[in-house]
Amino acid sequence: MNRFEAVQQVADTVLFEGYVLYPYRASDGKNRVRWQFGVLMPPDYCLTDPSERGWSQTECLLEGDQAVLTVRLRFLQAQRRTVLDVDEIEVESLETADATYLPWDEAVVQTVDLQADPRKLPREEPFQIPGGTETEALGSVGFLRRTRLPVSGTVALSIESLPGPYGVSRLRIRVENTTADGSSERVGALRQALIAHHLMIAVDGGKFISLLDPPEWATGYAAACDNVGLYPVLAGDELLSSPIILYDHPQIAEESQGDLFDATEIDEILSLRTMTLTEDEKREVRGTDPRTAELLARVDSMPPELLDRLHGTLRYLRKVTEPEPSKQPWWDPGSDLTVSPETDTVLVGDVAVGNGSRVRLRPGIRRADAQDMFLTGRLGTVVAVLFDVDGVTHVAVALDGEEGEVQRSHGRYLYFSPEELEPLG
Repeated sequence: MNRFEAVQQVADTVLFEGYVLYPYRASDGKNRVRWQFGVLMPPDYCLTDPSERGWSQTECLLEGDQAVLTVRLRFLQAQRRTVLDVDEIEVESLETADATYLPWDEAVVQTVDLQADPRKLPREEPFQIPGGTETEALGSVGFLRRTRLPVSGTVALSIESLPGPYGVSRLRIRVENTTADGSSERVGALRQALIAHHLMIAVDGGKFISLLDPPEWATGYAAACDNVGLYPVLAGDELLSSPIILYDHPQIAEESQGDLFDATEIDEILSLRTMTLTEDEKREVRGTDPRTAELLARVDSMPPELLDRLHGTLRYLRKVTEPEPSKQPWWDPGSDLTVSPETDTVLVGDVAVGNGSRVRLRPGIRRADAQDMFLTGRLGTVVAVLFDVDGVTHVAVALDGEEGEVQRSHGRYLYFSPEELEPLG
């Protein structure tokens, strides 16, 4: 059984984020500059380019002095794919019945596992990933040759008991690329890098404490944790230390049908755009990478009902009290008899502010909008008091002068929280 099964899907998404981007073709410019997340370069290249990192550090809080740790390091190892004709001579491209193949850097998933007793730390575990060459025949038209260079590194674990009555320790895991004789060019150095590296950590006989939302007694301990290149979040009972910012207990939406290699985009948009590729473009997608070929096949065969699910899903509805909830939809303010934006008021200090109230604007208390500097001190008139479904109050204001006349004519106002208003008169 996979110890990390509960967090595996999220970890896979982190591992392949940005692996290849729409339009999923090797010839596209954005796919010639790849692998920006969680990259640990060989030490020689880091001397050439100090902006690159050769090591990362994860620090987390652990309760329990009889714990047994299971640590899994995962990363991508790049492999160079060259295209050969029938005489095994390198060529710029190769055509088969349904695909166009170009030279391309693929990647192999590598895993380093270790177990540790916190009472027997510190400990440093070296690892080596061998290189190799493989050749794949493309029917009778040519070959693909895949070449991997060796990669080596270390995983160092240490632990520190923290002062106080809580029995808490600070666990530190340092991952370092120790590969020698790396290339002086980034493209070449990436072939001996730990790409998209991250850690999955499990504990038996102990418990991890959230660094994002620690209990009050642990806030000082959490603030003192020093994380470099990775940041640990809770994922069920395990810990995922990721190069991409996540919240505790991250999840993949159940509507997602598979990896599109760009979690910052919307699945529906990427799927629809992929469907619009021309047949020549799809030929290149199939030949770019086995993973893009699978992606294209999945999108092209997606049933309409699955595509409809990507359009939007309502996760939950907050209950809103209404006189007759069965007859009137709660989302329609005009039909909700419990609210009246034109006559409702809200207290600002001791003053009831509502439609027609004169106010001076004091924005920026709850936000950091650069345009607020142009509104500070301006005068206006309240048009409506509104309440959103989370119970937060918003006050609509029309500015004095010609701007306010335009706002009123279009029904487009400025919205502020009550604390950002100063009642006048």
